[in-house]
Amino acid sequence: MEKKRRIFYDVLLISVLLCLSLCLLLVTFLTKRSGELVCVEVNGEAVAEYRLSEDGEYSLNGGTNLLKIENGEAYLTYADCPDKTCVKTGRIRYVGQSIVCLPNKVTVVVRGSGSGGVDLVS
Repeated sequence: MEKKRRIFYDVLLISVLLCLSLCLLLVTFLTKRSGELVCVEVNGEAVAEYRLSEDGEYSLNGGTNLLKIENGEAYLTYADCPDKTCVKTGRIRYVGQSIVCLPNKVTVVVRGSGSGGVDLVS
């Protein structure tokens, strides 16, 4: 009898945790907002802002990285760093998403129109 009770509580705990995880995932998915700006930081200092609505290619940090904005998405097409993790990150378009190139100390962050609001993660 004790073993059946323990199994019941284990299944109950797993079910509750699974439901909470799915709820959190649903809230995160439903509250995503498309960004309007891409903020570029080098060494922690903001050096440029570009609109996601305007397509273009921009040289960052003296040519160490190449940022491309296309169809409302931003991504790095070139980096002279050895691992190219920033290029492999892919396209970003939602508020809070970022691309980081640690060797070149470049960060690209998507911001919204009212980026001073409350963050869901906070």
